Amino acid sequence: MKHELLVDAEAAGKRVDVFVGEKLSLSRAKLKALFEAEAVRVNGRKVKKGLAVAEGQRVELELEEAVSAVAGADPSLTVNVLWEDEALVFVDKPARMPSQPLKPGELGAVANALVAKYPGIEQVSDDAREAGLCHRLDVETSGVLLAAKTREAWQTMRAQFSSDSRDLDKRYLALVAGPLADEGEIDLPLAHHGDSVRPAVSGLEAREAKSEFRVLERVADLALVEVRIVTGVLHQVRAHLAAVGAPIVGDVLYGGRPIEGLTRSFLHARSLAVAHPSTGLRVVVESPLPDELLQVLEALHFTFSRSLAEPVGASRPRLSLGRDEGGAGC
Repeated sequence: MKHELLVDAEAAGKRVDVFVGEKLSLSRAKLKALFEAEAVRVNGRKVKKGLAVAEGQRVELELEEAVSAVAGADPSLTVNVLWEDEALVFVDKPARMPSQPLKPGELGAVANALVAKYPGIEQVSDDAREAGLCHRLDVETSGVLLAAKTREAWQTMRAQFSSDSRDLDKRYLALVAGPLADEGEIDLPLAHHGDSVRPAVSGLEAREAKSEFRVLERVADLALVEVRIVTGVLHQVRAHLAAVGAPIVGDVLYGGRPIEGLTRSFLHARSLAVAHPSTGLRVVVESPLPDELLQVLEALHFTFSRSLAEPVGASRPRLSLGRDEGGAGC
């Protein structure tokens, strides 16, 4: 159904997503779906949710197409399950596979594989395209991805991902080029800038972003780095490493150099730790580094790669009553 909304003087200056939500009484999930489907236009131009509207502008949107989007079952997809129980399922996301479909009818995403394997899981989350996913990974990023199997578990986990919970621990492996200290912290707000995010001192769209890193091994001007993200901002690891002069190799969007034999950015979600929604126990699930990334490290003569090939966490997670703080902030 098409909607045309005229911005009056009272609404001038509001964010377009707030304006649309108030006018049509839409939930946050439906608004999110609208803007991800690029179904909102202001004076005929597609816009992002943070745009401030002005008096006299005409906001147009296709409501049904965006909010009726669901993750359809795709039984042709195979996603390795690292660990699961009655509440959660941790999967090993392959590189180049989206976490969820962005438009109605799209297949080929992890969410589509989850719907095929667990019928009804698309009803767990607010947005049916998520199929219970509690967070996302970029298309080119491989590694641990978590989904919930029940509505209650999803709500608990989403609250955990949206807070500063010390039970949540997300760690990545990245190969970078450029000068980088042995370890450190990057505390730099980020804001959307087209298809990427950029450092931002302040502003409506600026979001707090904090990452901690530790170099595992160096070869020439390359470094294999473990990164722990304290916050969860789009492209955070990629943007933060690029901002300090050490972009991820293969990450063209953020200035990463190409490496022979590498056809993607060298970024892998190595481990994810959460507090279980039912028991409160700390669950740590890890993903081994994919063969394509191991081969790149071996070709560059990194010796640390051998330990990364071990299939840790594939049969059962580590469970603990306390917090595993790790070392050196990573």
